[in-house]
Amino acid sequence: MYTSAYICIDDRSDVTEPLYVDPYADLGNGNIGGGDILFCCPASPTTVPTKTALESPMRRAGRRQRTTSIGNQTTTANPSECIIRANNRTIYTAGRPPWYNCAGQQVEPFVIGICGGSASGKTTVAEKIIESLDVPWVTLLSMDCFYKILNEKQHEQALINEYNFDHPDAFDIELLIDVLTKLKEGRKVEVPVYNFVTHGRETHTKTMYGANVIIFEGILTFHSPEVLRLLDMKIFVDTDPDIRLARRLKRDISQRGRDLRGVLKQYLNMVKPSYANYIAPTMAHADIIVPRGGENKVAIHLIVQHVHTQLQLRGFKLRETLANSYKDQPMPHSLHLLDPTPQIKGLHTFIRCRNTSRDEFIFYSKRLIRLVIEYALSLFPFKMTTVETPQGVLYEGKRMASRKICGVSILRAGETMEQAVCDVCKDIRIGKILIQTNLKTGEPELYYLRLPKDIKDYKVILMDATVATGAAAMMAIRVLLDHDVPEDNIILASLLMAEIGVHSIAYAFPKVKIVTSALDPEINSKFYVIPGIGNFGDRYFGTEPSDDY
Repeated sequence: MYTSAYICIDDRSDVTEPLYVDPYADLGNGNIGGGDILFCCPASPTTVPTKTALESPMRRAGRRQRTTSIGNQTTTANPSECIIRANNRTIYTAGRPPWYNCAGQQVEPFVIGICGGSASGKTTVAEKIIESLDVPWVTLLSMDCFYKILNEKQHEQALINEYNFDHPDAFDIELLIDVLTKLKEGRKVEVPVYNFVTHGRETHTKTMYGANVIIFEGILTFHSPEVLRLLDMKIFVDTDPDIRLARRLKRDISQRGRDLRGVLKQYLNMVKPSYANYIAPTMAHADIIVPRGGENKVAIHLIVQHVHTQLQLRGFKLRETLANSYKDQPMPHSLHLLDPTPQIKGLHTFIRCRNTSRDEFIFYSKRLIRLVIEYALSLFPFKMTTVETPQGVLYEGKRMASRKICGVSILRAGETMEQAVCDVCKDIRIGKILIQTNLKTGEPELYYLRLPKDIKDYKVILMDATVATGAAAMMAIRVLLDHDVPEDNIILASLLMAEIGVHSIAYAFPKVKIVTSALDPEINSKFYVIPGIGNFGDRYFGTEPSDDY
């Protein structure tokens, strides 16, 4: 058991405001318009470097300054997203780091459950924990999202404050457990959005993923034994009943359109009895009890210390681990390397030369990309077929066994391969995954997804121009697996790979076929392939990396 921590702090109001993170922010030369469905990186806060830290004071003549989406976000109002401002940091929803180890297996997140009476300050405690943790990815899930859909009679009762929203039967516990379980497995979930004014669910949902830390808060967080088993740490927020009533009056009248008489009626007849019968008894399950909610800095500090310790034990560093693994191992059977013909070697000579002009770099890169894509397509299953030639003679040929093929590019450099796959596969569907390196940690982070809804039924060509450690490619493969794409339906196509990256991917995902035109023996301290071709995206799009890159 954790001991309770007590300290008196002056009251403060919650500091929240809506934010929409623009998934279309500067992604190089890419066109992200259109498509089947948007999976924008979901409601889970992350600390983002300030814009000034991303800007280079100088530009070379004739080259555009390279920018990152985290430094050029466009914000508009959207009530489904939340921003927290603390000191000089902005915490908002973007940038999911690796949620798996070097073997491609899930790294189990640390799940915190926060329970307490209505208006006790549970959300404030959760936000204080998020601010103090300062880890790249935290998912905050509220039990309020899981109120059941009311029938006509129940809805009439709710309108006159006679429906008990604080009773266990008011919640869809089965859906709650399913969502929380999937989040703990690192999978994508669609979370209902509840409207407290209309007493109903909105037609849209909120997309969420699992994370390093998952915080689940609600009045009955500890009521279900199944939910309790999913929690690694259990916190009960114990706030004076008079303070809770005052907060509830202020919130329900100002934010939810209720009147004083109705709020008091609901509190006395339902909220107060439910707290005594269903919520207070679950305090016995708590590992730590936090009096006065978010005011209690000592309690928050103890919680954050413990969570940091648990995260260190789990280990979330990936790229450095990959860079130092699998040395001096034979190449895996899943690797398919284009024959090093004089033509292939000649094309590589052009694109590897530092003095090659941008126009020539693009031209010869496109030729090489086309060869890689054609080779990748030959690895998909084919079936025998007979056709009649114009001379009336039968010809025994082959057709692809499946017409469902999807190309998925890892932005930015992978987008350069899209035209080639569109040229050789008529009407092919294209998905996009934006993965960028965190400037502080050096780890890849997931920022944006656009994939077909039914991608699980497709053969997928995953495209990235170069692969060094394999961390970004592994993240993209994990995304596809999380969307139920079978591992043996994925082909990773790249112009150039480092040997260590091939080993990393093949070890983690042995059924994924790997196609490349060349293998280089090593990577440097900045995770660039050696001898390599430099930064492919910068050379192709004519951009210049910032000083921090």
